[in-house]
Amino acid sequence: MLIGEFHHNIDEKGRLVIPTKFREELGSEFIIARGIEKCLYVYSNTEWEKLVAKLNTLPFTKKDARAFSRSFFSGASVCEFDKNGRINITSPLIKYADLTKECVIIGVNDRLEIWASDSFDAFMNNNGEKLEDIAEHLFEEG
Repeated sequence: MLIGEFHHNIDEKGRLVIPTKFREELGSEFIIARGIEKCLYVYSNTEWEKLVAKLNTLPFTKKDARAFSRSFFSGASVCEFDKNGRINITSPLIKYADLTKECVIIGVNDRLEIWASDSFDAFMNNNGEKLEDIAEHLFEEG
């Protein structure tokens, strides 16, 4: 399970250090893709295969399914860590997530999310007070 929050800077070549704790759980090869809410998702190969299996059940005749699949898979790429524990993020993914300098890397159970620091702060500020209501609705009994 991937949990925790870490802050690292992306360099001018698009390289970002991933904390050791996360590297061990991701394995030597993993997938990075566009996420939802202008962040990036990072999946181990095992978790990626589970997600792909779910997405393969979507009917290709549905416009929303086609649009989501195009966006999600077209930006995805296979990555490996360099000897310094960094990943090299492609320029389209950097642009999509507005990564300029400080990044926030969070563990979200089955995946990592990589956010621009200011985007993550805005997300937390906009949703912090709503979390109580969100939890109440998600975990309602009956």
